[in-house]
Parts: sequence; C-alpha cells; structure tokens
Amino acid sequence: MGRWLKRQTAAVMPPLAFLALASYFAWSATQGERGLNAYALRQQDLVLARTQLAQAEAETAIWERRVSTLRSNHLDLDALDERVRSMLNLSNPDDIVVPYGQGKRLFQ
Repeated sequence: MGRWLKRQTAAVMPPLAFLALASYFAWSATQGERGLNAYALRQQDLVLARTQLAQAEAETAIWERRVSTLRSNHLDLDALDERVRSMLNLSNPDDIVVPYGQGKRLFQ
C-alpha cells in the first residue's frame, strides 16, 4: 500500500505543479500588475491625458495669441486700450456703456 501511494503521489505531482504554475501565469496575465485589466486602465488614463493635453494646448494658443499683441515689435494699441479699460473699469467719454448686473459678466 505504501509503494502504491508513493507511485501515485509521484505520478500526480508533476501535472499538479504544472497546473499550479499555469494557473499563476493565467492569473498574472489577467489580474496582475501588467495584465489585461491594468492595460485597460492605462488606456483610459491615456485617453484622459490626451484630452487634458488638447485642452492645455488650446489654452496655450489663446494666451500666445493674446500675448503676441503685446510684444514691442507688434503692439496692438486697440487691444491694449481695451484690456487697460476693462482692468481699470474705466471708459472713454465717447464710448457707449452697457451696464451688466452684479452676477453677469461680458467676458470670462
């Protein structure tokens, strides 16, 4: 009985070890740190990062366009005058002023 049990155990151990090893790699391929689920999460993060990059580039383009009018070699006096008046809350006596309510703003 003892020999038979040893032979059966010896016959079962290699397939059992292979099954355990294959199960570990299968779990790691799907649930692990670099598995399929982690890949899907990284793809979602990448889409979000690209969206944020596009928004940042659009905002940068807007600011570059605004700043380019203030450079000394290309100074747009109308834009400068408009900006100074809006920041100082002043107007020219010849301007037509349309008042807005407290919570309403013309420009963002």
